[in-house]
Amino acid sequence: MSSPRRPAPKAAQSADVLLPPLSGTPAAAPSARVLSRLRVACNAMKAHLRDVERHAGLAGAQVWALTVVDSQPGLGVGALARAMDIHQSTASNLVRPLLEGGLIVASRSAEDRRAVELRVTPRGARLLRRLPQPVSGGLPEALQALDTATLRRLDRDLGRLVAVLEAPVPARARTRPRPDAAA
Repeated sequence: MSSPRRPAPKAAQSADVLLPPLSGTPAAAPSARVLSRLRVACNAMKAHLRDVERHAGLAGAQVWALTVVDSQPGLGVGALARAMDIHQSTASNLVRPLLEGGLIVASRSAEDRRAVELRVTPRGARLLRRLPQPVSGGLPEALQALDTATLRRLDRDLGRLVAVLEAPVPARARTRPRPDAAA
């Protein structure tokens, strides 16, 4: 009972297609084109994930946690947090409603009675089977469709973007061109 996949927007079908400039920006502004492409990608993923959430009746992060537990039966809350790159307390908060809803079970490890192992129940497995695919929003699959050279450039360039975003605010402010610098 999955919904049909929407075709990729024309701009996303070819890396060579240039998006129209944003209003009020010069046509040659690379940052505006990149921002527009990022918005197209993010909006496509958000629309798909909203569809998944609607079918699941769960928040997207809960669906994600459920898929991680399904793919790694027996993992603990700490391992779930690491797999999702979130804080352990956040993972615990995601697990609680999944346990209460009967979608996963937690049991003590036979090897270490202090450790809790999470597993998807038959009810959770049925829910996952009926969700629109891919549950991940399509980004992992889209990335796998790219050639190695493109992935290396993306990795390098997105790494630079993340470094700028994570820089302290005063350093970020210094990297912006001043309006009078062009004169």
